[in-house]
Amino acid sequence: MENFKPTKEDLRDATNRTMEDLIDYNLKFLFCGINPGIWSGATGFHFAKPGNRFWKALHLGGFSERLLHPSEEHELLENGYGITSFCKRTTATAAELSNEEIVEGGKLLVKKIEKFKPRYLAVLGIGAYRTAFNHPKAKLGLQDKTIGNTRLWLLPNPSGLNAHYQLNDLAKLFGELRQAIKE
Repeated sequence: MENFKPTKEDLRDATNRTMEDLIDYNLKFLFCGINPGIWSGATGFHFAKPGNRFWKALHLGGFSERLLHPSEEHELLENGYGITSFCKRTTATAAELSNEEIVEGGKLLVKKIEKFKPRYLAVLGIGAYRTAFNHPKAKLGLQDKTIGNTRLWLLPNPSGLNAHYQLNDLAKLFGELRQAIKE
Protein backbone atom coordinates (compact mmCIF):
# COMPACT_ATOMS: atom_id res chain seq x y z
CA MET A 1 0.00 0.00 0.00
CA GLU A 2 1.35 3.35 -0.99
CA ASN A 3 1.02 6.20 1.51
CA PHE A 4 1.60 9.12 -0.82
CA LYS A 5 0.65 12.40 0.78
CA PRO A 6 0.81 15.22 -1.73
CA THR A 7 2.60 18.43 -0.82
CA LYS A 8 0.92 21.84 -0.99
CA GLU A 9 2.69 22.33 -4.32
CA ASP A 10 1.42 18.97 -5.62
CA LEU A 11 -2.12 19.95 -4.70
CA ARG A 12 -1.78 23.43 -6.23
CA ASP A 13 -0.40 21.97 -9.46
CA ALA A 14 -3.15 19.33 -9.67
CA THR A 15 -5.90 21.84 -10.50
CA ASN A 16 -7.36 21.19 -13.95
CA ARG A 17 -5.33 18.02 -14.54
CA THR A 18 -7.19 15.10 -16.03
CA MET A 19 -7.45 11.50 -14.85
CA GLU A 20 -7.63 8.34 -16.87
CA ASP A 21 -10.47 5.89 -16.39
CA LEU A 22 -10.01 2.58 -14.62
CA ILE A 23 -12.02 0.62 -17.17
CA ASP A 24 -12.23 -2.59 -19.17
CA TYR A 25 -14.79 -4.40 -21.29
CA ASN A 26 -17.79 -6.22 -19.80
CA LEU A 27 -17.33 -5.11 -16.19
CA LYS A 28 -19.91 -6.08 -13.57
CA PHE A 29 -20.00 -2.49 -12.27
CA LEU A 30 -18.61 0.76 -13.55
CA PHE A 31 -18.64 3.43 -10.85
CA CYS A 32 -19.01 6.96 -12.18
CA GLY A 33 -17.98 9.89 -10.03
CA ILE A 34 -18.64 13.52 -10.84
CA ASN A 35 -14.99 14.48 -11.40
CA PRO A 36 -11.62 13.87 -9.75
CA GLY A 37 -10.68 16.01 -6.79
CA ILE A 38 -7.37 17.75 -6.28
CA TRP A 39 -5.93 14.86 -4.23
CA SER A 40 -6.76 12.47 -7.07
CA GLY A 41 -5.11 14.78 -9.57
CA ALA A 42 -2.00 15.02 -7.39
CA THR A 43 -1.71 11.27 -6.69
CA GLY A 44 -3.17 9.78 -9.88
CA PHE A 45 -5.61 7.62 -7.88
CA HIS A 46 -9.40 7.85 -7.87
CA PHE A 47 -11.18 8.97 -4.68
CA ALA A 48 -7.78 9.67 -3.08
CA LYS A 49 -8.64 12.37 -0.55
CA PRO A 50 -8.59 10.89 2.95
CA GLY A 51 -12.07 12.27 3.76
CA ASN A 52 -13.66 10.59 0.75
CA ARG A 53 -15.71 7.58 1.84
CA PHE A 54 -15.77 5.68 -1.46
CA TRP A 55 -13.25 3.01 -0.47
CA LYS A 56 -14.84 2.46 2.95
CA ALA A 57 -18.37 2.28 1.51
CA LEU A 58 -17.13 -0.10 -1.20
CA HIS A 59 -15.64 -2.42 1.42
CA LEU A 60 -18.55 -2.21 3.87
CA GLY A 61 -20.99 -2.71 0.99
CA GLY A 62 -19.36 -6.03 0.11
CA PHE A 63 -17.36 -5.13 -2.98
CA SER A 64 -13.97 -5.95 -1.44
CA GLU A 65 -12.82 -8.39 1.21
CA ARG A 66 -10.68 -5.70 2.84
CA LEU A 67 -10.45 -1.95 2.82
CA LEU A 68 -8.45 -0.96 -0.25
CA HIS A 69 -6.17 2.06 -0.36
CA PRO A 70 -6.67 4.28 -3.44
CA SER A 71 -3.22 3.17 -4.67
CA GLU A 72 -4.63 -0.38 -4.91
CA GLU A 73 -7.42 0.63 -7.27
CA HIS A 74 -6.15 -1.76 -9.97
CA GLU A 75 -7.51 -4.60 -7.81
CA LEU A 76 -11.01 -3.42 -8.71
CA LEU A 77 -10.50 -4.40 -12.35
CA GLU A 78 -9.48 -7.90 -11.28
CA ASN A 79 -12.90 -8.22 -9.61
CA GLY A 80 -14.87 -6.78 -12.53
CA TYR A 81 -15.27 -3.20 -11.28
CA GLY A 82 -14.09 0.06 -12.81
CA ILE A 83 -14.12 3.80 -12.21
CA THR A 84 -14.88 6.70 -14.53
CA SER A 85 -16.33 10.19 -14.10
CA PHE A 86 -18.56 12.66 -15.90
CA CYS A 87 -15.70 15.12 -16.18
CA LYS A 88 -12.00 14.29 -16.21
CA ARG A 89 -10.88 17.75 -15.04
CA THR A 90 -9.75 17.95 -11.43
CA THR A 91 -11.25 20.61 -9.18
CA ALA A 92 -11.32 21.32 -5.45
CA THR A 93 -15.11 20.77 -5.45
CA ALA A 94 -17.64 19.58 -8.01
CA ALA A 95 -19.35 22.97 -7.69
CA GLU A 96 -16.55 24.36 -9.90
CA LEU A 97 -17.96 22.45 -12.88
CA SER A 98 -20.54 24.06 -15.13
CA ASN A 99 -23.80 22.34 -16.01
CA GLU A 100 -22.61 22.35 -19.61
CA GLU A 101 -19.50 20.35 -18.63
CA ILE A 102 -21.65 17.79 -16.82
CA VAL A 103 -24.11 17.49 -19.73
CA GLU A 104 -21.21 17.04 -22.17
CA GLY A 105 -19.68 14.51 -19.78
CA GLY A 106 -22.97 12.61 -19.80
CA LYS A 107 -22.85 12.38 -23.59
CA LEU A 108 -19.28 11.05 -23.47
CA LEU A 109 -20.28 8.63 -20.71
CA VAL A 110 -23.03 7.16 -22.91
CA LYS A 111 -20.47 6.55 -25.68
CA LYS A 112 -18.14 4.92 -23.14
CA ILE A 113 -20.94 2.66 -21.88
CA GLU A 114 -21.87 1.66 -25.43
CA LYS A 115 -18.23 0.75 -26.09
CA PHE A 116 -17.30 -1.07 -22.85
CA LYS A 117 -20.74 -2.56 -22.02
CA PRO A 118 -20.63 -2.85 -18.22
CA ARG A 119 -23.52 -4.73 -16.62
CA TYR A 120 -24.28 -1.80 -14.27
CA LEU A 121 -23.33 1.86 -14.23
CA ALA A 122 -23.34 3.13 -10.65
CA VAL A 123 -23.47 6.93 -10.69
CA LEU A 124 -22.09 8.53 -7.52
CA GLY A 125 -23.92 11.83 -7.32
CA ILE A 126 -27.64 12.46 -7.69
CA GLY A 127 -27.27 16.10 -8.81
CA ALA A 128 -24.76 15.25 -11.53
CA TYR A 129 -26.97 12.41 -12.79
CA ARG A 130 -30.05 14.64 -12.88
CA THR A 131 -28.12 17.32 -14.78
CA ALA A 132 -26.28 15.04 -17.21
CA PHE A 133 -29.32 13.00 -18.20
CA ASN A 134 -32.00 15.69 -17.79
CA HIS A 135 -33.83 13.56 -15.26
CA PRO A 136 -34.63 16.12 -12.53
CA LYS A 137 -36.72 13.79 -10.36
CA ALA A 138 -34.37 10.81 -10.32
CA LYS A 139 -34.13 9.06 -6.96
CA LEU A 140 -31.47 6.79 -5.47
CA GLY A 141 -31.36 3.14 -6.53
CA LEU A 142 -32.09 1.30 -9.76
CA GLN A 143 -33.28 3.59 -12.56
CA ASP A 144 -35.92 2.82 -15.18
CA LYS A 145 -33.57 3.95 -17.94
CA THR A 146 -30.77 1.85 -19.41
CA ILE A 147 -27.91 2.59 -21.78
CA GLY A 148 -28.07 -0.32 -24.18
CA ASN A 149 -28.15 -3.34 -21.86
CA THR A 150 -26.38 -1.49 -19.05
CA ARG A 151 -28.60 -0.91 -16.04
CA LEU A 152 -28.25 2.40 -14.19
CA TRP A 153 -28.01 2.69 -10.42
CA LEU A 154 -27.85 5.97 -8.56
CA LEU A 155 -25.86 6.37 -5.32
CA PRO A 156 -24.98 9.44 -3.25
CA ASN A 157 -21.68 11.18 -3.76
CA PRO A 158 -19.23 9.64 -1.23
CA SER A 159 -17.28 12.88 -0.82
CA GLY A 160 -16.69 13.92 2.75
CA LEU A 161 -18.36 17.21 1.73
CA ASN A 162 -21.69 15.37 1.32
CA ALA A 163 -23.03 15.58 4.88
CA HIS A 164 -26.48 14.25 3.89
CA TYR A 165 -25.18 10.68 4.02
CA GLN A 166 -23.07 9.19 6.78
CA LEU A 167 -20.75 6.23 6.22
CA ASN A 168 -23.27 3.67 7.51
CA ASP A 169 -25.89 5.06 5.07
CA LEU A 170 -23.43 4.84 2.19
CA ALA A 171 -22.43 1.29 3.17
CA LYS A 172 -26.09 0.21 3.18
CA LEU A 173 -26.74 1.76 -0.23
CA PHE A 174 -23.55 0.27 -1.71
CA GLY A 175 -24.62 -3.09 -0.26
CA GLU A 176 -27.99 -2.86 -2.03
CA LEU A 177 -26.17 -2.33 -5.30
CA ARG A 178 -23.86 -5.27 -4.57
CA GLN A 179 -26.87 -7.51 -3.97
CA ALA A 180 -28.24 -6.57 -7.40
CA ILE A 181 -25.56 -8.67 -9.11
CA LYS A 182 -26.91 -11.75 -7.34
CA GLU A 183 -30.45 -11.24 -8.67
